Amino acid sequence: MDRRARLRDTGQAMSRENVEIVRRSLNAYARRDEAALRELVDVDFELDWTRSIGWLTGVYRGIDETLRFYAGYFEAFREIVVKPDCFIHAGDLVVVPNEARQWGRDGIEVTARSCLVFTVRSGKLLRICLYQDTEEALEAVGLAEQAVSQEHPRDV
Repeated sequence: MDRRARLRDTGQAMSRENVEIVRRSLNAYARRDEAALRELVDVDFELDWTRSIGWLTGVYRGIDETLRFYAGYFEAFREIVVKPDCFIHAGDLVVVPNEARQWGRDGIEVTARSCLVFTVRSGKLLRICLYQDTEEALEAVGLAEQAVSQEHPRDV
């Protein structure tokens, strides 16, 4: 196998690994599994929720700030299900258009569409950034005009 083929195979394996890390993080979030979330994130992790139209807008740095952010959601919603449409991967980025269904403490259901962009480095989540739509997310990360591969999701 020539050098380019080995590099391409390595890149594809890394992309698959990154998608799996993102899936595990979405599952951990849905289970409210703080230990799993801590294990998946880098020490310099950042959650950018500045594009949110909700009440918890902001940038959260580190796992402790992020878990406080998640606690706000968990307090408001008794159940949260994030269903990815697909996983678009390019290098260390995984773009996840999705639908989130959330049930409030009084049984009220809220459904929201968004797009999450995950940055994965060295097997850890470095950053998650929320966008309101997929086109905006792809433009922001420079993928709007590029061909990217997609992998069909499993339910989370």
